[in-house]
Amino acid sequence: MTHWELPDRIRLSGSEVAAGAFGDGPPVILTHGTPASSFLWRNVVPALAREHRVFVWDMLGFGGSRLDAGATPTIVRQAQTLAELIHHWQLDAPGLVGHDIGGGVVLRAHLLEHVPASWLVLVDAAVLGPWNTEFTEHMQRNAEAYRTMPEHVFADLIGPRLRTATYRPMPEGVADAYLAPWRGKAGQQRWIDQVAAVSFADTREVVDRLDRIAVPTLVLWGERDSWLTPDVADQLAAAVPGARKKLVGDAGHFLPEDAPDEVAKAILSHAAANDTTRR
Repeated sequence: MTHWELPDRIRLSGSEVAAGAFGDGPPVILTHGTPASSFLWRNVVPALAREHRVFVWDMLGFGGSRLDAGATPTIVRQAQTLAELIHHWQLDAPGLVGHDIGGGVVLRAHLLEHVPASWLVLVDAAVLGPWNTEFTEHMQRNAEAYRTMPEHVFADLIGPRLRTATYRPMPEGVADAYLAPWRGKAGQQRWIDQVAAVSFADTREVVDRLDRIAVPTLVLWGERDSWLTPDVADQLAAAVPGARKKLVGDAGHFLPEDAPDEVAKAILSHAAANDTTRR
C-alpha cells in the first residue's frame, strides 16, 4: 500500500497537525521518526486497529503537518505537541510507541511533559546520544549549502540515503511516497529545518530520567539497523528498569517498513500483557 493520507487537521499552539484514528479499544499512539511520516505505520495500523483505537500523527514539519512561521521542529516542541494531542483526544494513559527521534519525543512527553502511559514501545529509538548519523551531522554543519543547492542535486542526495533505512530493497513506489513531502524547494527547506532542529541536547534530559520509567517497556529493534546499530538497543534496554529487548531479523532502521507484521505482533503482545485498561 503506497497511498496514505491522514483525514484530520488539528489546530494546536504554533502548528496544524495531520492526524487520524482507527479501530476501537484501548488507545495506542504511534509516533514516527525522521525522515519519515505516519506513512511508516501504514502496514502496522490495520493489525493494531483490530484490538485498539490507534492514533497516528505527522510530527511538525513532516508529512501533512505544518508549523507556524517562526516555530522550530525541535524534539522539545514535538513532545509538547504530543502532549497537546493527547489532551485534545482526551486520552488517559495510552500506550505510546515511538520510532527513531519519535522515541525521544515519546519519552520526553512521558518524563518531562508528564503524559501518563500504560506502556511504552521504543522502536530503533534515537534516545541515547550521540545518535545523529554522519550524514545528518554533515547537513547540520553545512545547512546553508544544502538549502541553496539545486533541487535536483538535493533529490539525488536524499533519495539514495533514504533507501539505506531498510534492509530489504525499498520498492520504487514506496520510496517515492517517503520522498514526496521533501520534493521541491519547500520540501527541501523543511528537510533542512528538521535536520537543523534535532539535537541530542533535547534527549539528554530524557536520558537522565530513564531510571524513573515505571511502566512496562519494550525495546524493539531491527537486527540489520545500520543507522542505530543493535548495540544501542542493548544499552537502552539496560537503562530502563525492567525493559525487555526484542530484535527482528532481516530488518533495518525503518523496522515498521521492513517487517510490519512482526512489529504489530510485538506491540500487540506487549499491550496485551500490560494494558491496565483491560483489567
